[in-house]
Amino acid sequence: CYVVSFFLLCLLCVLSSLVDLTTACPPTCFCNATDVDCSGRGLLSMPALTHLPVSARTLLLPNNHLSSLGSFANLTSLERLDLSNNYLDNLPPALFKDLGNLSDLTLHNNSLRALDRDLFQGLVGLRKLDVSLNGLSDIPLGLLDELQGLTWLSVAGNRLHALERAAFEPLANLQSLQLGANPWECDCNLRDFKHWMEWLLYRGERLKDGVECTLPKDLRGRDIRGVPVEMFNYCLQLDDENRGGGGPRSGGKEGSSPPCGRTTGPGAPTSESEVPAAGDLVPVPDCVRRRYQPVSVRRAIGTVVIAGVVCGIVCIMMVGAAAYGCIYASLMAKYQRELKKRQPLMGDGEGDADPEDKQISSVA
Repeated sequence: CYVVSFFLLCLLCVLSSLVDLTTACPPTCFCNATDVDCSGRGLLSMPALTHLPVSARTLLLPNNHLSSLGSFANLTSLERLDLSNNYLDNLPPALFKDLGNLSDLTLHNNSLRALDRDLFQGLVGLRKLDVSLNGLSDIPLGLLDELQGLTWLSVAGNRLHALERAAFEPLANLQSLQLGANPWECDCNLRDFKHWMEWLLYRGERLKDGVECTLPKDLRGRDIRGVPVEMFNYCLQLDDENRGGGGPRSGGKEGSSPPCGRTTGPGAPTSESEVPAAGDLVPVPDCVRRRYQPVSVRRAIGTVVIAGVVCGIVCIMMVGAAAYGCIYASLMAKYQRELKKRQPLMGDGEGDADPEDKQISSVA
């Protein structure tokens, strides 16, 4: 009797789980225990969370007509999210904050014109991010700060003219980067990012495609990685002029404003005594973001190696010349001593000659 009751209880549990699984799936989608596939269903809005299984690890929503997204609060187990080929144009801040286990996010081929700097907040486990084929003209500072585990990134096929090096430096584990099909302007605004790319290549990582210049005209069609660093020397002069006369960002000399830090940004108190009370207005001091020095790692190492080889050759030649001079000087000194020894002997021989021999020689 107990055995029969146990088997009936197990059967009821299995049936209840199957019922939950079937009821927690949108009518137009295909679902199993871990995957929800709603690809190409003509959806105008995201399915309600009540229709999605909580244990889902993969949610596929490509090739639909989505223009906005709802909350992902109950999908904490999600590891892959595909939103490609839709009509998404505006994503709210911290949209994915509850998806801490997400490792693959695809936003390929949408209508995104800008990304909020807090959009990817909470995605600490993200490994792959695809925002290609959108209308992005800028990657804001802070957007990628929490994606330190990211290994694959594509921003190809957008409207990017330049990129801030500081926006990509948090990506310490990046292994592959796609930047092609953008209208790059290879001027001073892209100089620091060029140095960062060279450092990335020196580290052994891969750039899938080139950064082809569209402007200026004399560099059109060239990959910026192949443009000599000397082409950007005029940028240093512009920096000096901006420091002396006041640039548009700082409004004065760069040294007159404090640098922006990670914990002390604009409006942040500097000490406990300066914490404003409730209702007080928080002052917003001017600050200047510190920029990394434009150092080309590969060129620096090459210069050091070449300089070392040249100095070594010059040192060897100097040692050889010094040795030759010493040997020549010692031989000449020895020759002079031998010559001095022979001259008195020759003089004495002539004075001691027999007079009869002198007479005979004179008669002859």
